[in-house]
Amino acid sequence: MDLTLQGSLLDLTDEMSLRHLGTATRRHHLTRGAWVDVRPDWLSAGDELFTALLHDVPWHAERRQMYDSVVDVPRLTKFYAAGERLPHPMLTTAREALSAHYADELGEPFVTAGLCLYRDGRDSVAWHGDRIGRSRDSDTMIAILSLGSSRTLTLRPRDGGTIEGTSQKTLRFPLGHGDLVVMGGSCQRTWDHAVPKTSEAVGPRISVQFRVSGVR
Repeated sequence: MDLTLQGSLLDLTDEMSLRHLGTATRRHHLTRGAWVDVRPDWLSAGDELFTALLHDVPWHAERRQMYDSVVDVPRLTKFYAAGERLPHPMLTTAREALSAHYADELGEPFVTAGLCLYRDGRDSVAWHGDRIGRSRDSDTMIAILSLGSSRTLTLRPRDGGTIEGTSQKTLRFPLGHGDLVVMGGSCQRTWDHAVPKTSEAVGPRISVQFRVSGVR
């Protein structure tokens, strides 16, 4: 796999660490009980983690039925189930920190980790909600750590139309190297999210999605 970090990501002077969530995390209240938390630069000096995941994770290329054809899914993936060892100790530390921070609201720990590799701007994920399992009819949280090149996470109401109180149809959250976004409340049931393709010259990005048991 011939993928490299862009030079702008290199930050070799600091030790890799997680910054406090607390007041640096901004909550965006949506509609129908949905919300999104954003914590920029949650992980500092994450180049080591990015490189390790890029080269050590056994990335898998999926194929999916699309109408009358079977097509390649435009990204690579790897899922780590509950109890399965994660590919880097920092991911375990991050998952434990998120479980502790959201314990009162969530009521249970994050236990799985789904990884996606977007190799360049042609890789993407279409509009969807994580509604497999309990999230189909219950509130939950999906916490996403973004590593590598910046990509935009977009959200829109599941039933379409404009966002309440605005003329917008979508919300956009640009996510950079080390940024954290958490989608909570009814977000998976009442909103859809996507990472659209881009014609910009972007490098690889890894998305790490932490979930609770029984949610995909």
